[in-house]
Amino acid sequence: MTTTTTGSGASRRGMAVGAEHPRYKWIALSNTTLGMLLATINSSIVLISLPAIFNGVHLNPLEPGNVSYLLWMLMGYMLVTAVLVVTLGRLGDMYGRVRIYNAGFALFTVTSVVLSLDPFDGGGGALWLIGWRVLQAVGGSMLMANSAAIITDVFPAKQRGTALGINIVAGIAGSFLGLVLGGLLAEWNWRSIFWVNVPIGLVGTVWAYRSLRETRSRVEGRIDWWGNLTFAVGLTALLAGITYGIQPYGGHTMGWTNPWVLAGLLGGVAVLAAFCLIESRVAEPMFPLRLFRITAFAGGNAASLLGSIARGGLQFMLIIWLQGIWLPLHGYDYERTPLWAGIYLLPLTIGFLAAGPLAGALSDRFGERLFAAGGLLVMAASFAGLLLVPSDFDYWVFAALVFLNGLGGGLFAAPNTAMIMSSVPAKLRGAASGMRATFQNAGMVLSIGVFFSLMVAGLARSLPQTLETGLTAQGVPESAAHSIAELPPVGTLFAAFLGYNPIQQLLGPQILDALPAANAETLVGRSFFPNLISAPFHDGLTIVFWLAIAMAVVGAVASLIAPRADRPERPGTPG
Repeated sequence: MTTTTTGSGASRRGMAVGAEHPRYKWIALSNTTLGMLLATINSSIVLISLPAIFNGVHLNPLEPGNVSYLLWMLMGYMLVTAVLVVTLGRLGDMYGRVRIYNAGFALFTVTSVVLSLDPFDGGGGALWLIGWRVLQAVGGSMLMANSAAIITDVFPAKQRGTALGINIVAGIAGSFLGLVLGGLLAEWNWRSIFWVNVPIGLVGTVWAYRSLRETRSRVEGRIDWWGNLTFAVGLTALLAGITYGIQPYGGHTMGWTNPWVLAGLLGGVAVLAAFCLIESRVAEPMFPLRLFRITAFAGGNAASLLGSIARGGLQFMLIIWLQGIWLPLHGYDYERTPLWAGIYLLPLTIGFLAAGPLAGALSDRFGERLFAAGGLLVMAASFAGLLLVPSDFDYWVFAALVFLNGLGGGLFAAPNTAMIMSSVPAKLRGAASGMRATFQNAGMVLSIGVFFSLMVAGLARSLPQTLETGLTAQGVPESAAHSIAELPPVGTLFAAFLGYNPIQQLLGPQILDALPAANAETLVGRSFFPNLISAPFHDGLTIVFWLAIAMAVVGAVASLIAPRADRPERPGTPG
């Protein structure tokens, strides 16, 4: 085993304190929390800013040929982080967690500069952004994979829940804060969505290289090349298949009959099965399957996956609900709905920030399982409340329910992470941290595929008839109304998600100019499309929220079955 030296603060130029200093753990927590915040903000800042980004590169995302650009801009970052975090966590165990973490901060900052300099228009501009976002996600994965392991190494068990609570709350809160920040910056300049990372990234990178130290012996070992390859190929194929399954194919509303989608899904599962076989036989696996024999680790990760899918589904559905229906009905222009959607979702962030650190501290004293399970049950209750809210809701009722959902997420996040990380041997914390992040990030990608598919299925039952009836009532020729009604519902869903009014684009100037002025004005106004889509959307929303309730309840049960006996390091010192 190769041992790294820790040394004192005086042994490295610019070091304020050494790794053995009592203040060092707080320095490590501060920097890794900044890194997690930066990495997760970028998973959602683009989400709310897509209309501005596509306008900036002069690309219409609603044209059928451009849907793939939209999906990869939306999901590419999350897919890459889901695939790479385990490998990068294992590399942290072998070559130094701080070394991999610091390199991630630097890479993330450099790619942010390159993204803001996109020199192309149209498809070329979109491909530039997608490609460099993928590389940026590599840097983000380095941060995500090693931050929890660095914190677990330096904090004693009695403070670990509090420390991980602050870090994890910052990470998940970043995905909420990105919505508001993206909305604000998109109003100014679409390139500022990437500029904002640069000063924070520079400060964080310099600070990390000057202050963070390796505090634990590295684990000698070899890279599990076959495991890495089969995991990357299998998970990428599976998640990409789910991504493309959302798109229409061969006259169907979705692409689940597309041979390439089926090949991705079935092939991905087969390759992942081969991966599990390889990992059970190699001496030094990248994904130590034996960790799943620890019930706290297995139950915690199952709960994390289910909670992540439920939370991700909620985020997307609420954005569509606000941008496509509620805000236009209340007088907001479509161009400004992304900004106001972020603002009106602030109670979600506030609830999460209020509960997260407190739950981490209390779980140190009273145990993690009840807090983790209770948080998911609170989330389930908020989903049930949202089921009862009409499409044109009273905002204060809506705000109370999304605050409750954020509160539940905050109660769950830190205790769940502490339960997972405290249950594993110290030498495998990097791999365990990566595995935890993989389940969480994969859950976000799965949520898009699962919830969008369910929503489209719900819309497909009632939207075509509703759309055709509404258009003909305003004088649109029956042939044109029928053609529009037969279009795949996913286009309507993306329009609502992006803050577009699709009626004007679908009808076109030729039909609109032929209609009476009052009818044309009604069709392209702020209330026609929201009123038209609200009932079919609510049908789809019912399916989505029932599934989210089921996932949250099952996740709560998974949290409760993890016994305290699996945690050999409580109480004690780091290690």
